[in-house]
Amino acid sequence: MQLKFKVPIFDIKNLSFIVRGQTILQHITFQIFHGEYIAIIGPNGGGKTTLIRMLLGLEKPTSGEIRIFGKRLKDFKEWHKIGYVPQRASHVDANFPATVEDIVKMGRIAKRNLFAVMSQEDKAMVHDAMVKMDILDLKDKMVGTLSGGQRQRVMIARALASSPEILILDEPNTGVDVKSQQRFYKLLAKLNKEEGITILFITHDIGVIADDIGRLFTINQKATICNNPKEVLSCEEMSELYGIEAHLIHNHRHEH
Repeated sequence: MQLKFKVPIFDIKNLSFIVRGQTILQHITFQIFHGEYIAIIGPNGGGKTTLIRMLLGLEKPTSGEIRIFGKRLKDFKEWHKIGYVPQRASHVDANFPATVEDIVKMGRIAKRNLFAVMSQEDKAMVHDAMVKMDILDLKDKMVGTLSGGQRQRVMIARALASSPEILILDEPNTGVDVKSQQRFYKLLAKLNKEEGITILFITHDIGVIADDIGRLFTINQKATICNNPKEVLSCEEMSELYGIEAHLIHNHRHEH
């Protein structure tokens, strides 16, 4: 095994974030390693999105340290290694003038001049991302005409187009029907297992946690790390700690 795989993708130490005297996050410490599939869960307003924005360099912590692929945040430049699907990314105006392929291409050209000519490698990566998300047949469709579940997969394909090593998804299931959610989880598990892409998934809904998730981070100002999600999610402590009804619907594994 190469040495680089021993370095965590994210190494977070004693992270705190305070705004106008209000503590949003306090003493957060955890590591995320290559190949993991992790859910971050917690109530709305508990600091989940703030944490992700700090990991992406969009917010500066009040105190603490973030290392990405072994480098301090301020020294890290290889952002194409991190695919990010923000909240409400799939909410697109019905008249938005872009095809599915146009949107996915945006993920590829994000790291170069917008008007640069796409190379054969760029085109291959865009094609590959659409295949992985099962949207190749939609490539010429206008994105505003698609269903919520289809748009969701388009936005993930856009993130995949830069060949990331980790995919971060913030509340991706908002407004998506249950059938699309199940298909979405199946695709995520496939990316994690077959492509080796690390998955970091943020949600406030315990009921949609997939069986495939290996570790669970619960965030409500402070962080609790659980190495066996099924055990912790069955605990009454969850309701008391996070002020949310603790229920878990285990998705039945798809038969091969």
